[in-house]
Amino acid sequence: MADIETRDDVERLVRAFYDQAMTDPMIGFLFTDVAKLDLEAHVPVITSFWETMLLGARSYGGGAFGVHASLHRKAGLKAPHFERWLWLWRGTVDSMFSGPVADEAKRHADRVGAAFYRRLAMLDAGVEPDPTQSDPLSIIQVLPG
Repeated sequence: MADIETRDDVERLVRAFYDQAMTDPMIGFLFTDVAKLDLEAHVPVITSFWETMLLGARSYGGGAFGVHASLHRKAGLKAPHFERWLWLWRGTVDSMFSGPVADEAKRHADRVGAAFYRRLAMLDAGVEPDPTQSDPLSIIQVLPG
């Protein structure tokens, strides 16, 4: 099995993941009913995110936390939601790719999930994120795997 090497590989991974996630009995409703995700609009954005994280393309420049904070306010994201997202992501990666970049895709998902979960817990505790602080994803990119 080949490793993740190109943007096309990343897009195939993203699409395969969302095919599962959007119909998943535990988290599918978050995408379809709560976020009302327009998959065709979302795929290029999330592909750019993963292409930047995994291939160094610098094609993603947005901040992802705000969208997830809004989703959390609507649906109350909990640890099992994050665990399921990670389980589906890891399984999708493993079913399609093998190698150091694929391994990094799983490690980075773990870091993103943990950072978002911590940040959402801060919101629940009444601690608003510091607007002068960068999105946690920009911090995560520079952490060692």
